[in-house]
Amino acid sequence: MKKLISGMVVAVMALGGVSYSFAADIVDTAIATGSLKTFVAALKAAGFTEALRSSGPYTVFAPSDEAFAKLPTGTWDALIKDKAKLAQVLAYHVVPGKILVAEVKPGNIKTVQGTTLRLASDNGQVTVNNAKVTQSDVIADNGIIHAIDTVVLPKKEE
Repeated sequence: MKKLISGMVVAVMALGGVSYSFAADIVDTAIATGSLKTFVAALKAAGFTEALRSSGPYTVFAPSDEAFAKLPTGTWDALIKDKAKLAQVLAYHVVPGKILVAEVKPGNIKTVQGTTLRLASDNGQVTVNNAKVTQSDVIADNGIIHAIDTVVLPKKEE
């Protein structure tokens, strides 16, 4: 029974503006939030779910459904048709290690995609490039999720 419970999402709740979740990998935790449906669909389309079900730990800056809705017309359709490019964009939202919002240090951090994101923290408001963290510290067994309000796209390498 204990094994069964530890493999399930027991709860996702907000307490004092901080979200907590219990006993699930990053993908299952993202599903449980209810506001990351497009992100989860992108993970599945790109074949990226297994990577985020692995041991990690990872910190994922996951664009909310509203963030994907703000993409310029045609961007989502182009990404969903190009699995390799979609996987690169998703990998750009993932960094190795587990970083709580309170532990964010301003500066650049290397992503699993290979380039860097710019993190900033101003009076508790964390930004990733130009995206604001809108839901923070959603804990998974193998990492942590911070929902962001904008899809951040990797800069083209020259």
